[in-house]
Amino acid sequence: MKEEVEKGTVGPSFDEFLKEEGIYEEVNAIVVKRLIASDLARAMREQGISKVEMAKRLETSRSQLDQLLDPDKEGVTMPTLIRAAKAVGRNLHVELS
Repeated sequence: MKEEVEKGTVGPSFDEFLKEEGIYEEVNAIVVKRLIASDLARAMREQGISKVEMAKRLETSRSQLDQLLDPDKEGVTMPTLIRAAKAVGRNLHVELS
């Protein structure tokens, strides 16, 4: 980590810190998964969609849906996320920056 700090700042940004520690991509992936899981759960609540109904819409099991909605489970594929978004009338947008 750099020793020099600009006047008026506390230190590097959090993103810079994560990059310096070599964990930026890992942390970013976890955050994205948590946000998507949260958005899907919120959309289900707002629309009154039960987990059983959502699993039917996705043509999957309730336990697979639980993994999708679990913010700590990482092994979810893009096609699954896209289908889940469509099941609640939303679109999944991914962009490179």
